[in-house]
Amino acid sequence: MRPRRQFLSAGLIVVCATLTMAGGTHAPIDQPPAGGQTVFDGPTVEVGEGTAHSFVTLDAAGNPTEVGMRLSEGAMYGLPATHDVAATYELDLPEEAAATIFDHTTLDWNDHGHGPSGMFDKPHFDTHFYMVDEAAVAEIDPASPDFEAKGTRLPELRYLPPDYIPMLGPKLVPQASPAMGVHWFDVTDGVIPGPYQFTQAFLNGTWDGDYTFMEPMVTREWLLTKPNTVRTIKQPQAYQRSGYYPTTVAVTFDDDADEYVITMGGMVLRQAS
Repeated sequence: MRPRRQFLSAGLIVVCATLTMAGGTHAPIDQPPAGGQTVFDGPTVEVGEGTAHSFVTLDAAGNPTEVGMRLSEGAMYGLPATHDVAATYELDLPEEAAATIFDHTTLDWNDHGHGPSGMFDKPHFDTHFYMVDEAAVAEIDPASPDFEAKGTRLPELRYLPPDYIPMLGPKLVPQASPAMGVHWFDVTDGVIPGPYQFTQAFLNGTWDGDYTFMEPMVTREWLLTKPNTVRTIKQPQAYQRSGYYPTTVAVTFDDDADEYVITMGGMVLRQAS
């Protein structure tokens, strides 16, 4: 279980708009059909009345093409009441995902959503794809004397996707969430000027000068419609780490397996610079 995120209201977030960088869209793109690929599954965990697990797909040459999560239909039901905390499920990646930029993943259920008010306060799942290890995430603790300093130490803008700005705390500085970090949202995603109709969103995260996670978010209500969407992931100008990065995120329903699928796909090898 994790503490609920503490974010300021959306109105105060507007003061960060001057940080916005140009570029990028969310236009759907076509993905080529899979051929000669192999899927490797991570350990299965119980979620609600169902299950969830991570996966990675490798091409015939052994290079990763996608990483993601699968949730059975039963995972939409019997979910715990979380209220002031989020129910967190650790979905370890299979070892075959080592060439990707991702170290591990988590699935968070928020039955009342979370702040900022008017943005993400609907029952939803947060899916974190972390680029740092679990020990580093666990050290993001408000009790640490350097918590605020590390939260306000942001990466160089060239390492962050365009159009993203940080969510703000009471001191109008980037607000860090325990065991997560600072969350950044896309100002072109309908949040500003509002009203925001949250069904899905794609956030990014930073901590202590590093770009540390990517976070597709989806409401339970929207998942129940069994969507079939693909959108591009905005790319930064430079990369802090070498590895395979996703260029698309898809949310689909697999009728054959009766599973909801969140896929970080279109993997491209990037070099740190």
